[in-house]
Amino acid sequence: MASQLELDDQKGQLLPFRESVLAMLGVASVAMLIALDQTIVSTAMPRIVAELKGFELYAWVATAYMLASVITIPIFGRLGDLFGRKPFMLAAILLFTLASVLCGMATNMLFLVLARGLQGIGGGIMIGTVFATVADLFPDPRRRLRWLVFVTSAFGLANMVGPTLGGMLTQHGGWRLVFFVNVPVGIIALFFVRSFLPHLRHARDGARLRLDWLGAFVLAVTFGALQLTIELFPRQGWSTATTALGALTLGCALTLFFWEKRMGYPIIPVDMLFDRKLRALFAMSVLGGFALFSLVFYVPLLFQGGYAMSPRASGMLITPLLLGTTVGSFINNRVVTRVRRANALLYVGFALSAFASLAVVVLRGKEPHLVWMACMGASGLGLGLVGTSLTVCSQQIVSRDHLGAATALLQSLRTFGGMLGTALTGALLGHLYTMGVNRSLDSYQAAQWFKSFASPEVLVDRADQAALISRLVSAGHAGDAMMSAARSALVDSIHVGLTVSAVAALAGLCLAWLVPPVRVGYIKAPSPGAPSQNAPS
Repeated sequence: MASQLELDDQKGQLLPFRESVLAMLGVASVAMLIALDQTIVSTAMPRIVAELKGFELYAWVATAYMLASVITIPIFGRLGDLFGRKPFMLAAILLFTLASVLCGMATNMLFLVLARGLQGIGGGIMIGTVFATVADLFPDPRRRLRWLVFVTSAFGLANMVGPTLGGMLTQHGGWRLVFFVNVPVGIIALFFVRSFLPHLRHARDGARLRLDWLGAFVLAVTFGALQLTIELFPRQGWSTATTALGALTLGCALTLFFWEKRMGYPIIPVDMLFDRKLRALFAMSVLGGFALFSLVFYVPLLFQGGYAMSPRASGMLITPLLLGTTVGSFINNRVVTRVRRANALLYVGFALSAFASLAVVVLRGKEPHLVWMACMGASGLGLGLVGTSLTVCSQQIVSRDHLGAATALLQSLRTFGGMLGTALTGALLGHLYTMGVNRSLDSYQAAQWFKSFASPEVLVDRADQAALISRLVSAGHAGDAMMSAARSALVDSIHVGLTVSAVAALAGLCLAWLVPPVRVGYIKAPSPGAPSQNAPS
């Protein structure tokens, strides 16, 4: 067996073909578990908050997962380098599946947020090991790219079916099935990984292992305090609480900055973060994540709460956004070597995303579904181009020794941007919705009914709406008109959040001009009498 492994290693892969297929099926099933959860939950979120109440924790359902992931990815990526990835991947699958069951059993929003944080730990470990496992199995880069089709296909399939499946499960079986569906996928992943993925351990140089646990803790406190500040500030202004949280955020950020500069394996490579050639790319990664996750988590609420669509219809309309990111990545990989400058794809991607986000703000909910799907698809296509282009450009700019660190930092900053976008959009939404409902109730001389409209969750559950309208009519009010006014307040508040998302995309477009020219294998057409030559990378 050892001689066979050596022979296959010389061919660019560690295992024979059949064993490679079975091992990659395990890796692909793990990728499916990650991607399916990311795409299926957002469609169910309006119905979840309608049943569990607690709209103030709406954003935390997303950001708890992202916060846990962004911390665990670099930690367990490093542990996998030293001790092998299979044990961590198996533990992550078990943890993620158990957390999915806990999410499905949640009886209130706080329980769901905590379970999502546990899910995020498992998801972060899986993300930190999946792509590195492929590199372990296939040392030759060209062969690795061919086998990566397993992983990219899993992500593409999840992006294609996730939102619609989430809508159908929510509408016909209840939102809890959105989390329980992870259980059979997790069992399949566990079987294939345990049975067919080899336990590869890398040689250690004998140096003492130092992991940045303090950096991870300070990072969690920094991001958590930042999100609380963003949520409370629109309601309280410069109160004692917001001032204290702001000071805590700033103090932790400064501590993190100076601590990370001392670490040999920092969770945030500060020197790289402020590199003159890379900082524009890192800023664009934050902005791209901001735009994408704002759309993913709040457009379903716009459809279901603002435009009274069913979860199934909402899932169908959001599908092109997530599918478009996969298509955009595929197109980028196909054309990046055929354009003079890879930077051009960044311009196109951010421009498409900004245009589509503004189009969603302009549309009023009565347009054909095809129009909505086109807007969602254009935005997803643009952000897919951006995500892959950022990786390509960074890998062309940095030295070979820093490829992994630059790529990991881009992914972490994209997740941070998603956290920031979800939190900021949620804070704006809650504040502006409350103001809009107060104004509309004052116009109907029904301010005493504010508590019934205080949370947008009433606009999602049709049974609750019917009961509230009946009580309003019995009290002598125009129930239907008041409900319509509340719906308009929700639409207007989400539109403001999506406008901020479009501004983030436009800012990314402006930053793209600061990226040094990047060429990836571009072949210039020869002039008459001159030999063709490759343009420099």
